[in-house]
Amino acid sequence: MKMKNNENPKRYLVTAALPYANGPLHIGHIAGCYLPADIYVRFLRLAGKDVKFICGSDEHGMAITMRAKKEDTTPKAIVDKYDKLMKDAFAEFGITFDIYSRTSNALHHKTAQEFFLHLYNKGVFTEKETEQYYDEKAKQFLADRYIKGTCPKCGYNEAYGDQCEKCGSSLNPTDLINPISTLTGNSPTLRKTKNWYLPLGEYQRSLGDYIKSKKDSWKANVYGQCISWLNDGLQERAMTRDLDWGVKVPLKEAEGKVLYVWFDAPIGYISATKELLPNDWDVYWKSEDTVLIHFIGKDNIVFHCLIFPAMLMAHEQYILPTNVPANEFLNLEGRKISTSKNWAVWLHEYLEDFPNKQDELRYVLTSIAPETSDSEFTWKDFQSKVNNELVAILGNFINRVTTLINKYYEGYVPEINRKDNPELIDEISRAYQKSREFTLNYNFRQGLSSIMDLARFGNRFITAQEPWKRIKTEPESVKQILVDCLIISAHLGKLLIPYLPHSSDRIFSMLNLNPEDINERESIIPFGKQHKILEPSLLFEKIEDAEIEKQRLKLMNSSEKESNSGSINTIIPEVSFNDFEKMDLRTAVITAAEKVPKTDKLLKLSIDLGYEQRTIVSGIAEHYTPEEAIGQTVLIIANLAPRTIKGIESKGMILMAEENGKLSFMTTHKPFKGGAVVK
Repeated sequence: MKMKNNENPKRYLVTAALPYANGPLHIGHIAGCYLPADIYVRFLRLAGKDVKFICGSDEHGMAITMRAKKEDTTPKAIVDKYDKLMKDAFAEFGITFDIYSRTSNALHHKTAQEFFLHLYNKGVFTEKETEQYYDEKAKQFLADRYIKGTCPKCGYNEAYGDQCEKCGSSLNPTDLINPISTLTGNSPTLRKTKNWYLPLGEYQRSLGDYIKSKKDSWKANVYGQCISWLNDGLQERAMTRDLDWGVKVPLKEAEGKVLYVWFDAPIGYISATKELLPNDWDVYWKSEDTVLIHFIGKDNIVFHCLIFPAMLMAHEQYILPTNVPANEFLNLEGRKISTSKNWAVWLHEYLEDFPNKQDELRYVLTSIAPETSDSEFTWKDFQSKVNNELVAILGNFINRVTTLINKYYEGYVPEINRKDNPELIDEISRAYQKSREFTLNYNFRQGLSSIMDLARFGNRFITAQEPWKRIKTEPESVKQILVDCLIISAHLGKLLIPYLPHSSDRIFSMLNLNPEDINERESIIPFGKQHKILEPSLLFEKIEDAEIEKQRLKLMNSSEKESNSGSINTIIPEVSFNDFEKMDLRTAVITAAEKVPKTDKLLKLSIDLGYEQRTIVSGIAEHYTPEEAIGQTVLIIANLAPRTIKGIESKGMILMAEENGKLSFMTTHKPFKGGAVVK
């Protein structure tokens, strides 16, 4: 094992927890792990560091086989489906992995088996015949996560066989009181089976020294949880399982067994690095001048801070993680996010519902990131932060500057003998210093806030200088003012690259500049002679009330459908009659329909409102074919603000009824022409 502290690393290896290929990504995953990791990696790249960003789908374990049984398909079909869904969502959202691999790859199987054999040949494992829980009805042994019961330490009755998520205690399945199988709901029985165990207790002292050396550099929540487990005393853990889906245990006497998913999953970081860098992967894993950083969520701390380091210590050839900046949990609208209850905002659905608004979600999730304690996402807060911060502060400043340059100078940057403005230089320098300090210390909330402070300064500056009043009487001073504002704009673009990359791109496009030309140590921007900026365009658009209500209704209805098999019992918060009267409900006739390319859910509908023709994009392609939609008389909200979806302007929303997951048009009992008012 290699534990040397490295203050001047040659390279960085950054990993993000391998998402389980058993379902789509939700905002809790993004806020807890992938967005902070991406911000950190983008910052390192911007600073010219040698950094590799590693991730991939975790495709083994009993949850996959369960999902396959439920959907009457194969584990391979399940992992193929969700690997593509997650990979596409990551890419569209702007998460910039150097490689996104899969633990089902042959190279990973080979790497994990070689790692196991290396430890086996060194005599690391203990071989034991034990009694394990077995589900007689399902006819299989149960993995720890598929046993629930009452925690013996805190009394929580939904504790898993490996961990109580309420008190954080590490458990064995036999510790649970009144255990049940989550496969069938039956009480499991104990059967004898042989497996290979990692004796974590033998590494208690080494792990204790390792963890204690991180007291001043690791997050308090991570350090505290590790110390708690160490104080309880580490117990041996089985590294093999009685399953048929996973990496086969490379021993003759282990027929019908696979490696424990939490043994093979972190090795996925190593195999993915091999895949990315077949010739020099080892310098990123075995060299003391490499910094290894794991970005994970709260529920993965024990595996990344204790079990995986114990595996690396036992192997003796690998460096240990320098930092594990785990986040806590993100809650949603007053409740814990629950995939089983469909209480979640799914990333791929957000990207469909809010096209070209990746940075709006990046901004909000970063501003509420659960960095040291649980936090909460609400749709109203999302709307408020977008409208009152992104639109009103950042977008407003950029728009004011570019609009005035185009208005007064036809887009050409005025040529002046510019004098340095000490106040401006200090503010820009402060923004770089703070954002760098906060970002490198994994405090991304404050890192982003320090950048927004520069935008606030820009707004105060231009308001105080009043160039619109001075343009006729002091034209030369106005040139100076607006050039100063352009300098602030360019530096905002540079600072935002790690946090809001899509918005940064748009800023530099409007300024007609290359971000590589912007140097934080200089206040002079290389506009050059006769430099022309582009016509101003809005960086951000306001989120309307109707869009937010649609998302809240979608969340409540989808969760209720999952919980009550289609019966809708949730009471939606009441609205006033005046609010209802604001909606212009009308009949409309669908005259043409076609699928929107590269989407599974969207139809482009041409509708006749009687007094005009419109286009509406609607997510109903899974429920109606284009042919079935044509000719239908439907009800729409006619005064909903237009939105651009997949490059198509959509004007209005079609009302649908939902039952048991099936959508149906709301229509009229008698034929109506388009445009009739619904009261």
